[in-house]
Amino acid sequence: MNIKDHINCNHLLCSDINSNGFLVPSKDIEPEKIKILMISEVPPVNREDYFYFSDESDYMKTTIQAFKDSGITIDSINDLIDLGVYVTTAVKCPKLQYRISAKTIKKCSEILEQEINYFSNVQVYLLMGDVAIKAMNYIWKRKTGKKIIPNGSTYKIRNSEYYYEGKKVIPSYLQTGKNYLIEKTKRKMISEDIKKAFDFVNNKG
Repeated sequence: MNIKDHINCNHLLCSDINSNGFLVPSKDIEPEKIKILMISEVPPVNREDYFYFSDESDYMKTTIQAFKDSGITIDSINDLIDLGVYVTTAVKCPKLQYRISAKTIKKCSEILEQEINYFSNVQVYLLMGDVAIKAMNYIWKRKTGKKIIPNGSTYKIRNSEYYYEGKKVIPSYLQTGKNYLIEKTKRKMISEDIKKAFDFVNNKG
């Protein structure tokens, strides 16, 4: 299936994102083969920098490097999918300023919820950055009345164990952007979190 044929946004009225840049994954995927959902922040301002546009896109290059840092060699989005990883963003439109309001993240989480519902065999949610953490917490709170990930700095909460319906939830740092702009300590923690995700899947399988 191709996700872009199944989800859409009917409001597109959020004031702090560019609704003209609405972007979702546009690749044929077999949802039942996906074991890890890697949820990032927002699409790039330029579409050609998006994960699914090109393996040389900015988003894909830093994601490839993050996996290589963890000891997993990939060179393309196809390699990622073959490993059972689906990467998407929590918010589907580029942001207009540095921060995104809680109101926008909450509204966009409804679209994210539509998307992740297609992946019935997921074992790990890998949440890359605060926006992804907040969006998923909104989803879980609607379903259960409570958040899964507590408030707090990522470096303080990332080593605790979190689960939702038997699925492992890993809060991490944003892996997109220029590699030289991602702090070395954060790159190290991202690589550790990716490795944790695969360890969990492999031990369950």
